[in-house]
Amino acid sequence: MNGSSVVIYRDTFTSAVVKNVLLVVLGLTINYINGILLHTYRKHQIFYTNPRYILFAHLVLNDMLQLSVTIALFVLSYTSRHVPCPLCLILLCVSVLTSHNTPLNLAVMAVECYIAVCFPLHHAQLCTIQRTYALIGSIWAMTTLIILPDIIILVVTKPPEFFVSTVYCERANVFGHPIIMLKRDVQYIVYLSGVWFILIYTYCHIFFAAQAAKSSAHKSKKARNTILLHGFQLLLCMLSYVDHFLLRVLMIWFLKYIIHIAYVVFVVVMILPRLISPILYGLRDKVFREHFSKYMVCTVIIKS
Repeated sequence: MNGSSVVIYRDTFTSAVVKNVLLVVLGLTINYINGILLHTYRKHQIFYTNPRYILFAHLVLNDMLQLSVTIALFVLSYTSRHVPCPLCLILLCVSVLTSHNTPLNLAVMAVECYIAVCFPLHHAQLCTIQRTYALIGSIWAMTTLIILPDIIILVVTKPPEFFVSTVYCERANVFGHPIIMLKRDVQYIVYLSGVWFILIYTYCHIFFAAQAAKSSAHKSKKARNTILLHGFQLLLCMLSYVDHFLLRVLMIWFLKYIIHIAYVVFVVVMILPRLISPILYGLRDKVFREHFSKYMVCTVIIKS
């Protein structure tokens, strides 16, 4: 845009089809792997009676739900610019809820590691199955409270006809009120700062506990590495909150290719992190890896 003309870059039909097909195939593959992880969890009592594995299973299930909704919104953005408002609101709310669940789930998993290493004698009393499910319920309640004000503002500021109309289903388009945008920015800072504080606090205490008790050095090292992986995944989660700023910067230098760059950023930020949970947590655990490998091998044999 130079003041007198505007150049709009659009995907060709072939490019749009290829992008959508690749994305759907990638999503189905990731959800298939995650589905085998959940099947492994469900089939063995050693997993669904352990708070650590319960939290892991919730993380995987949340990732599957988020991935499915994210891909559905992406495909809708290409195939239909007129989505019924109620359907769009449901998809956007589920997308926001699941994306906010992940950092909180990581924080709870870090606290569980911290208790296991620093308070091993009290771990069984503090980390019970009932409390674990209560925490999962609290995670969903907290993220619901995060998006509830946005819905209230939307109801107050939009006419009744809006909710029975069709819309272009994008969060910035539906929840585009200035108050909502300001609230979202402030909320991200406070929300992620709290999660980072928990991760750093638990990591430091596990590190000092390992220094004080050499006998449990191996266990402490494993717990520290797990929390570092939590931090890595949290970094990936943070990218989804700043991707629009990144695209604005890239647009300055690569405006002609911004459509393709936006697609790559979307895949890296929103899709690939959903594959990290099974790789980093499920396959790192020796017991889980053994059972998971059996189901994976059986699946390959049946298909062949």
